[in-house]
Amino acid sequence: MHDKTLTELAAGLAAGEFSSRELTQSLLARIERLDGSLNSFITVTGEQALAAADAADAARARGEAGPLTGLPLALKDIFCTRGVKTSCGSRMLDTFTAPYDASVVERLAAAGAVSLGKTNMDEFAMGSSNENSFYGPVKNPWDLAAVPGGSSGGSAAAVAAGLVPAAMGTDTGGSIRQPAAFCGITGLKPTYGRVSRYGMIAYASSLDQAGPMARSAADCAQLLGAIAGHDLRDSTSVARGVPDYSEGLDAPLSGLKIGLPREYFGDGLSPEVEGAVREAIRVYESLGATVREVSLPHTHYAIPAYYVIAPAEASSNLSRFDGVRFGHRCEAPADLIDLYKRSRAEGFGEEVKRRILIGTHTLSEGFFDAYYKQAQKVRRLIRQDFLDAFEEVDVLMGPASPTPAFDLGANKDPVSMYLQDIYTIAVNLAGIPGISVPAGFAGGRPVGLQILGTHFAEAQLLNVAHQFQQATDWHLRRPALAEETA
Repeated sequence: MHDKTLTELAAGLAAGEFSSRELTQSLLARIERLDGSLNSFITVTGEQALAAADAADAARARGEAGPLTGLPLALKDIFCTRGVKTSCGSRMLDTFTAPYDASVVERLAAAGAVSLGKTNMDEFAMGSSNENSFYGPVKNPWDLAAVPGGSSGGSAAAVAAGLVPAAMGTDTGGSIRQPAAFCGITGLKPTYGRVSRYGMIAYASSLDQAGPMARSAADCAQLLGAIAGHDLRDSTSVARGVPDYSEGLDAPLSGLKIGLPREYFGDGLSPEVEGAVREAIRVYESLGATVREVSLPHTHYAIPAYYVIAPAEASSNLSRFDGVRFGHRCEAPADLIDLYKRSRAEGFGEEVKRRILIGTHTLSEGFFDAYYKQAQKVRRLIRQDFLDAFEEVDVLMGPASPTPAFDLGANKDPVSMYLQDIYTIAVNLAGIPGISVPAGFAGGRPVGLQILGTHFAEAQLLNVAHQFQQATDWHLRRPALAEETA
C-alpha cells in the first residue's frame, strides 16, 4: 500500500479493499523499519493515529466518509498539534507540547485525515538543506549522501520514501518547492493568505505559507481543498471562496501561454537541470501550449531583499522565545538578563542566531530606512514584474533549484546556501502561488520543474501540473528505499 498515491488509497478505502486501521498500521510499521536511515520524523504519534483511523473506519461504515477520510499523512513540526510535541526543529521548543491545533491541523482532522506524526525540519524553518535541525539532518531517499532540501525536508523525504502518501509543509522562500524538487515529489505553495497561518509557528509572517506535498498534482488538489479558506483567527487570511481544485484537472492545455523568464536560465544553472526543464517545456508544446521568453528584470534583487525582510521579521517573531514564558530555560540564571542571554544562546542554533542578528541590525535605528524600507520597495518592484509578465502569459516555468540535491555538508558557506533558493524566493516576496513537479534526473538525483501563476491561480497550476503528469512518468519513479517491502 505504501506505493499508492493519496487518490489511489482513497479509492481502495471506498472499495473496501483495506481499512484505515490496516493502512495506518502498515505505514507505522514502515516508518519504524525505515526512518532510522532517513531521520524524517521527529515524533511518531502511533497511538493517536490508530484511534483516528478507527474513527475514520466507523464514519465510513455510517456512510459519512469524505474525500480524505481515513487517509494517512504527516505534519511538518511547525504546526501546533494539541497534546503533541511541537518543536520547530529547535532545542528551544524541545519540551513544548502544543495546547491547541493549528488551523491546518483542525481542517485536516475535520476532513477525516489521519496524522502519523511530525516531520523533521530546519530549525524554525531557516534553511535550504534540513541540516539545521536540533534533531540532526534528514537524508534524501534517492541518495542517503544527499540533502532532501529544506526547510520541509522531513516531509519531502517521508513522502518520497513511501512512509506517508502526503505531508504538510511550509514555504517562506521555497521551503516546499525546493525539497519537493530534490526528492522527486510534487509540492504546492499557495497564494499568500489562501491557507490560514493560525497555529503555524512564525518565521517571517509576511512570507510564510502552508501547503501540501504529495506524489501527484491530483493529490495536492485534494489536500489544498481541505486546508484552504478564510480564518478569522488569522488577519492575513483572505476572505475568498474555495473552489473544487480537482474539478478542472483534466482540462486540455491547448492555447496555454507559457513564459520562460530569461533570468532563470543564466549563469549558475546546472546544464543537466536546464536540459531536464527544457525537455519538460517541449512536452507542454506537444500538449498544445505555446512558449515565449519573458523578463523578470528585478529577479537579481530577490535574494538581498529577502535576506533583509525575512530576518527582520524573524527577529521580531522569535523575541518571544526568552526562557520565561515557554521554551528552553537555562540552569541557575544569575538574574533576568542572564536568563535571557543564556536561554536564547543555548536554545537557538547557529543559523537562527545569524538571522536574528541580521534582522535586529536591519531594524535598528539608523539602518531601518537604509535596509528594511529599501527592501520593501524592491519587493514591490518584484511583485510588479510578475504582474506584468502575467499580462502576456498564463503561467511561468523554470527550474525549482539551480542544481539537483547536493551532498550533506557540501555547502558550508551561508551565502552559497542562500543562493539555492534563487528561483523560489521572489515568488514569496510577490505572494503568488507556485508548484514544483518531478521532471527528470541529473546525476541520478531528481529535478523539479517550477510552475508559477498569478494570485489565486492554484486551480490552473494544478491543471497544468496534472496534464504534465498524465503525459510523463517522472512522478511515478521511486527511490530504491521506497521499494523495500520486507
